[in-house]
Amino acid sequence: MGNRTHKSSGDLLRMLAMPAIEPSRQIQRILAIERDVVLPVKLVLVVFLFFAVFQAEWFLHLGVPMFVSEFVRKILTSFFVAYLGLSLVTAALIAVARRLPLKTLRVTVVAGCLLDNLLVACLAYLTDGFDSSLFWIFLGLVVRNALSMPLMVPQLFLQVITNVCFLGAGLLVMWEAAADQHNLTLDVQNAVDVSGIEPEEPTDAAARIILLTLTTACCYGVQVLFERQRLVENEGREFLLRNEQVKTAGRLAAEIAHQIKNPLAIINNTAWSLQRSLKDTNPTASQQLGIIREEVERSDRIVTELMGYAQLAEGKVEKLDVTEELDLAIDSVFPPGAGFEAQIHRQYDPHLPTLLMQRGHLREVFANLLKNAREANRAQGQIHVQARQANDDTVVVTVADEGPGIAADKLEQIFEAYYTTKTKGTGLGLAIVRNNMELYGGSARAESELGKGARFILRFPARTVLK
Repeated sequence: MGNRTHKSSGDLLRMLAMPAIEPSRQIQRILAIERDVVLPVKLVLVVFLFFAVFQAEWFLHLGVPMFVSEFVRKILTSFFVAYLGLSLVTAALIAVARRLPLKTLRVTVVAGCLLDNLLVACLAYLTDGFDSSLFWIFLGLVVRNALSMPLMVPQLFLQVITNVCFLGAGLLVMWEAAADQHNLTLDVQNAVDVSGIEPEEPTDAAARIILLTLTTACCYGVQVLFERQRLVENEGREFLLRNEQVKTAGRLAAEIAHQIKNPLAIINNTAWSLQRSLKDTNPTASQQLGIIREEVERSDRIVTELMGYAQLAEGKVEKLDVTEELDLAIDSVFPPGAGFEAQIHRQYDPHLPTLLMQRGHLREVFANLLKNAREANRAQGQIHVQARQANDDTVVVTVADEGPGIAADKLEQIFEAYYTTKTKGTGLGLAIVRNNMELYGGSARAESELGKGARFILRFPARTVLK
C-alpha cells in the first residue's frame, strides 16, 4: 500500500512538473516580457511615484497622527530611493540580457520581481490593505511572474512571495484597525456603551485571497499545459525530420557501399583465377595474388559494415529510455553465461529525458564503447557506466575502464576511420560512435592517461534537430 501511494505521489509530481525549456526560449521570454513590457510600465510608475513622494506629499493626508505620517514619509522615501536605484541596475542588466549568462539573467529577473512585490505591498498597506484598489496589480504581478520565469522552482517562489505580500499588507492593516478600535473603546467606555460596536473588517478580503490563489494556480497550470503541447508538436516535427535525414544518410551509405562492393568482387574473382593458373608455374606471383585477395576480403568486410546503415535506414526514430538501452547493451556485451570477470558499476540519474533516435544507432554506440572497455580490461577489472542529466538538459553517458589508457596525442585519432591498435580490428568502431552521435547533434570524446584507464563521454541533446 505504501509503495502504491509513493508511486501515485511521484506520478502526480511528474504530471505537475514544468517541462524543460530551452535556454534560448527562456531568454526570448524574458526579453519579450521584462524588456518590452515591464520596463516601459515601470518607467511610468517611477515618474508617478517620484511626484507622489517628493512633490504632492499625499502621505500627509492619510488620516493618522503627524508623527506617524512623518515616520511613514521617511520609510517611504528611503524605500523609494532604494527601489529606484535597484530598478535601474536590473533594467541595465536586462537591456544587455543576451550578453549575460542565463543564470545571472534569471537571478536579475527574480530580484526585479521581488522589488516590485515589496513596492506594491507597501502601497497596498498605505491604501487600506485588503480593500486597496492595488489588489488588481497583484493579479498582474502573478501573470508577470508566470510569463517572465518559465522554470518551476523560481516561478513558484515568486508566486508565493506575491501572495504573502498581499496577505501581509492586508493583515497588517487589519491589526492596526483592531488596535485603534480597542483604544477607542477604552477612551469612551465610561461615556458611551460600545458593546455593540464591531471592528470594521474588509468585506471582500477572503474573496480576494481566493481569487489571487486561483489566479496563481491557473497561471501555472496553463503554462504547464502549453509547454507540454509545444513539446509534443516539436517532437512530432523532430520525428519527421530525423526519420527523413537518417533514411537519406542510409540510402547514401548503401549506394556507396554497393558501388564499391561490385568492383571488389570482380577484383577478387580475377585474382583468384590468376592465382589458380600461376600456382604451379609461378609460386611467387601466386603468393602476391593471395595477399591481394586477403586485402580485398578485408575491404569487403569494411564495406559490409558500412552497408549496415542501409539496414538502419529502414528503421524509424523512436523515444528511447537511456537506462533501458544501456542495460540491454551491457547484457549483450557481457552475457551472464560467458564467464567474463569484469564488474559493471551502474550509476543512473532518475527520470532522465527520453532520446529521439533510431534504436539501432543508439545500441551500436553503446555496444561499441562497452566492447572497447571489455577488451581494454581484458574481460576483467571494473567498468563504470554512468548516465546523468546536465544543467542544459542534455543527457551525458560515461563509460570508464581500467585499461592501459590512451596517449594524449591519440585521443582524437582514435575516432578516425580505420585507425586501430588491434590486430583484427577494422578501425570503424569509434568512428561509427562519433558519426552516430554527430548525426543527432550530439558529441563523443575521450579522456585518458596512460596507465589510468580511459573514459568515453557521450553527450546527447534531449531536444534538437539533426545536424
